[in-house]
Amino acid sequence: MNQDALKKQAAEAALDYVDGGVIGVGTGSTVNHFIDALAKIKGRIEGVVSSSEASTERLKRHAIPVLDLNAAGELSVYIDGADESNALLQLIKGGGGALTREKIIAAASRTFVCIADESKLVKALGAFPLPVEVVAMARSYVARELVRLGGTPIWREGYVTDNGNLILDVHHLEILEPLALEQRINNIAGVVTVGIFALRPADILILGSADGPEILKAN
Repeated sequence: MNQDALKKQAAEAALDYVDGGVIGVGTGSTVNHFIDALAKIKGRIEGVVSSSEASTERLKRHAIPVLDLNAAGELSVYIDGADESNALLQLIKGGGGALTREKIIAAASRTFVCIADESKLVKALGAFPLPVEVVAMARSYVARELVRLGGTPIWREGYVTDNGNLILDVHHLEILEPLALEQRINNIAGVVTVGIFALRPADILILGSADGPEILKAN
């Protein structure tokens, strides 16, 4: 099976965790498969809180109601992809630039189900460049601080987040203590958020594989 087929397999398996109410939906190629599958059972849910304008547009094309998180309150489940996951279901997210809204929705959800193909499961996070959303005036300052942490930050030029901010992609980090690094980077003045999801990791990871969906749960 090719990678796209594995993503679709994981996305469709996540429908088992949709059980009414308002749910959260993330951003990215795997989530696009989930949105398309969700359209077939949209009558089961009240609506969706979306993490990006791109996902909102796709949801609306399927006539799935998109709600504001402030009005929705606590969400039953959040379905999203990841760029990397370790065995503790700590993630790197933000390749699509929606990390801040994704982190907010994950925090507001009782259960966080991550969907990915099996290549996203790694021993140590960091091979995928770590996205950091920053306020524009702080870009250079934050970049210097990230260099001090051992990374090589690259400005994602020509890209502005849905929140009006910039992204630095940090290369050459081996993230052995995700929780500590998430807290440290978040405390740099001018950082909106970092794409490490360790303070709020996934509860369930569904991996598309040649042998069918593999389901891992946080201990």
